[in-house]
Amino acid sequence: MIPQEKTAAVSRGLREAFGVTEFEDIRMIKGLASSMVFRIVVRGSPFLLKISTRTSDPARHYSCLKAAAEAGLAPRVWYASVEDRVSIEDFVETAPFPVADALVRVPAALGRLHALPPFSGVPNHINTSCTFLIDKGAAVDGFFQRFQAANILGKGDSEELFARYAQLAAVYPHHDPDMVSSHNDLFKPDNILFDGDRVWLVDWEAAFRNDRYADLAVVANQVVANEAEERIYLQEYFGEPPDAYQLARFFLMQQVAHMFYAMAYLLMGSSGEPIDWRETVPEFRDFHRRFWAGEVNLQDKHAKTVYGRVHWERLCGNMRQARYHEAVRIVSDRHASP
Repeated sequence: MIPQEKTAAVSRGLREAFGVTEFEDIRMIKGLASSMVFRIVVRGSPFLLKISTRTSDPARHYSCLKAAAEAGLAPRVWYASVEDRVSIEDFVETAPFPVADALVRVPAALGRLHALPPFSGVPNHINTSCTFLIDKGAAVDGFFQRFQAANILGKGDSEELFARYAQLAAVYPHHDPDMVSSHNDLFKPDNILFDGDRVWLVDWEAAFRNDRYADLAVVANQVVANEAEERIYLQEYFGEPPDAYQLARFFLMQQVAHMFYAMAYLLMGSSGEPIDWRETVPEFRDFHRRFWAGEVNLQDKHAKTVYGRVHWERLCGNMRQARYHEAVRIVSDRHASP
């Protein structure tokens, strides 16, 4: 089950962490292009063994993971080798995580995360965070060119998308000095675990210093259903009721997230083939209720397309609201040059 070329590395990890060279049981949890994740049993206790196959900076990954674990936000790290790209952590036995509980528990956890000493800066090649869209550069330009060349949207929708993007990119602050230690890959509910008592954040490969509203927005898109819940969620994070600027900036980052995931997943789902826009897709809240409950798997192309369309329709609806224009005004006024 473990690739032959990694058996020696895993044995080294087991020996250093537990004084043994073999586990008593193993079960694969996840096998992706970026990593292989296993539940192993050593001396009667379960642990998480992860073999990373990403080409990104493992030193950054493991330093962020260890910092989060020391703060009680990630499971205990027993072993992490930059050279071998092998880590061993405590295994979290999960319990159902009701959305009503997540509404207050997760922003509190994010507040603790964002208060940690700063993680390393933003790696140029990582685009798991929606803030990728508002960072100017060749990577973003290439992403938009690929999307435009795929002819996924009709002419009118495509023009509206690019106009709204230009507006958001012009208004949203690019180089906010108040950057924080961020997870950057919490749009997937399986990276947020609940053991019945505590929230644990896992899968730290994409962690780096980022805009605080990115983590907040992608989680809120899953657990916040209305403006009243939004205020509860942000109050749990800030420790006090959010002000007009915080609400506006949060709302704009949500639109950046909708845009990013709509474009990315429509591009991945279509794979060069036309999308059937006549097909009915679930309402945003209903889809994310099922997504949070683990009933939606984004592995196949059709699921990716549906996910992209759900975000696209939410984006279109939100950007035509008076609230969007008011949020643009508030954020623009705050950061306007004197």
